Amino acid sequence: MTENTEKKNPIRLLIGKVGLDGHTRGVQYVAHIFRDAGYEVIYPGLRKSPKQIVKMAIEEDVKAIGLSFLSGAHIPLISEIMDLLKDKKAEDILVFCGGVIPDDDILILKKMGVREVFTPGTSDKIIIEKVTALFADSSDEEK
Repeated sequence: MTENTEKKNPIRLLIGKVGLDGHTRGVQYVAHIFRDAGYEVIYPGLRKSPKQIVKMAIEEDVKAIGLSFLSGAHIPLISEIMDLLKDKKAEDILVFCGGVIPDDDILILKKMGVREVFTPGTSDKIIIEKVTALFADSSDEEK
């Protein structure tokens, strides 16, 4: 597994659930694999609003928001989160998501600005590698 090499200052992620979806298995698993890979994970629990997620992400100074969906409400919830990040001038916070997301919706989410979408069965190794690569890509863009 690829590890976050910034041990002194680990990359901070907010891993969460928005909306009324109460399924926790996937989001808790993902929070654990990032923690085990050396990331600092903020997990605010269930049933957060997009406003709560964005507010917490800004206050906690995270580099990314990872969201888990099983409810089918991913498009309107992600749309609101992306709008809030833009309104708060926090578009530098990367967004990725996972869960039960139809293939046709993945392109829609990416057009909204979601950087990666992980569907059921994606290995922990791939999730960590792809998200770690996002941070490398965003560092290159800043230069």
